Amino acid sequence: MKIKTLLLASAVSLASTSAIANHAWGDYHWATSTGVVNLPVIDSVSSDWQQSFETSISKWNQSNAINQNIESADDGARTRKRCNAVTGKMRVCNASYGYNGWAGLASINLDSNGHITQGTAKMNDSYMAGDSDASRNHVMCQEIGHVFGLGHTSEDGSSQKTCMDYSNDVNSQWPNAHDYQMLSDIYNHVDGYDTAIPGDSGGCKGGPKKCGKQSGNLGVKVFQRGRHQIWVEPGANGSTWIHHVTLAEGHDDIVHDEH
Repeated sequence: MKIKTLLLASAVSLASTSAIANHAWGDYHWATSTGVVNLPVIDSVSSDWQQSFETSISKWNQSNAINQNIESADDGARTRKRCNAVTGKMRVCNASYGYNGWAGLASINLDSNGHITQGTAKMNDSYMAGDSDASRNHVMCQEIGHVFGLGHTSEDGSSQKTCMDYSNDVNSQWPNAHDYQMLSDIYNHVDGYDTAIPGDSGGCKGGPKKCGKQSGNLGVKVFQRGRHQIWVEPGANGSTWIHHVTLAEGHDDIVHDEH
């Protein structure tokens, strides 16, 4: 009953997110004691994604609410395929995750207060390996934006010249001024503690059940509009995993659980 109630509450919150005027992803955000998120980023992308990754990090760092630091790099094939989340950090990965329906996947873990404690952004080479640089930049930038707590500015194919829209506009590769303002609005308060953890925290070493890592599936789908889906699954210690799925072209109603 508790899980069903949680899923219903999540579905209501996510489905009520408005479009361009307010494109926060629900009210999800990293807890901060200063109003600025000092977020360590683990680089787990291959060389052909490196420029897109580094430019995305640089563009998002133009926000006065986000300060990302590429803290370490581990881009071996096995690490990229697993893309394990680490407490207090974001990991960005690419790999051939299979023909499972999704091109990009952003996952966040929420503590019992609803604050993000860890996140991953994945690019699926099974669909994206041959895409244009503009398309790859768009998806990379968008999945990272979701891990901050941003939703979409549009889901109907219209362009707002931001990577947070769902268009094929070549001018929609990176954040725009509205995205930066949205982040300022999201992080315009303090929470009394920080969930982003700079430095070598070592992560959690107790395995998936203790650390709340993804179970290997997406849980329960609670929302869909076009190529956008939200899935929810319970984590450890009262935490919750929320998965933001960007479906591949031609897969508007299909996605497999495995990720």
